Amino acid sequence: MAGYAEDWETLTQKFISWLQFEKNLSANTVESYTHDLGLLREYMSRQAGELLPAEVEPQHIEGLMSEIYDKGIRATSQARIVSGLNSFFTFLKIAGVCDTSPVEFIDMPKTGRKLPDVLSVDEIDAIIGAIDLSLPQGHRNKAMLETLYSCGLRVSELISLKLGDMFLDDGIIRVTGKGNKQRFVPINDTLRRNIEIWLEQRRLMSPDQKSADIVFLNRNGRKLTRVMIFTIIKRATEAAGIRKDVSPHTFRHSFATHLLEGGASIRQVQELLGHESILTTEIYTHLDRTHLRESIKKYHPLG
Repeated sequence: MAGYAEDWETLTQKFISWLQFEKNLSANTVESYTHDLGLLREYMSRQAGELLPAEVEPQHIEGLMSEIYDKGIRATSQARIVSGLNSFFTFLKIAGVCDTSPVEFIDMPKTGRKLPDVLSVDEIDAIIGAIDLSLPQGHRNKAMLETLYSCGLRVSELISLKLGDMFLDDGIIRVTGKGNKQRFVPINDTLRRNIEIWLEQRRLMSPDQKSADIVFLNRNGRKLTRVMIFTIIKRATEAAGIRKDVSPHTFRHSFATHLLEGGASIRQVQELLGHESILTTEIYTHLDRTHLRESIKKYHPLG
């Protein structure tokens, strides 16, 4: 491939010229992007030896951004670094140096993002407790909401769970997330029992052919829709007398926040949520700090 063997210095100079003359960017922007590229070069020198620019992999970008995050660099600066590196690898693709960009699937750090509503443990219990188990789908609904909260699933992951993903005797379920990436999430004994109760009821149903392996079915034996999950949550929330704006993702936010409050590391939360990049998980550190501030106000004598 043309240009494949070109080294960092050669391609950096060509990149600078491209920014100046092809993209017509300001001197400050060129300087910033050059600085960002220098961070990657330094990281690659330490972590990957003599790899050339065309040999950079997504895990190298992820490693660099994790280091930057650990240094406490603010989200706006992180976003600029990702943008600068993305420009460099876009240039390499145009120049025929590489076919794909290792930055392509790196999540952009969230800046100025509104913190989502988070439910307390008591509120979670109240919502799940408000489900009427005398109704035909009561045990299904209870198992679903407990799965959302106990496992931190996306709604798309919940409705796509298959019987083959249930390893109940081992206390785990297999979740297929974005990009068909799979992860294993532990389940507690309470959730395991409630899933087993639902599966006993499910055996009496006649699922349609397309939904034969789907765990949670509607009354017609078909895969549930996202809208139906929202409706179930809305009804249970209203029945519990909770006035917050609660969605399936609220359960996921609450799962992550409660883990951090309980002492889990952000890396563990990242793995359990199935985030490709730790930068996506970063928002929960802000949620956790809010909790810590409130704890100081409530419990510290000078709070």
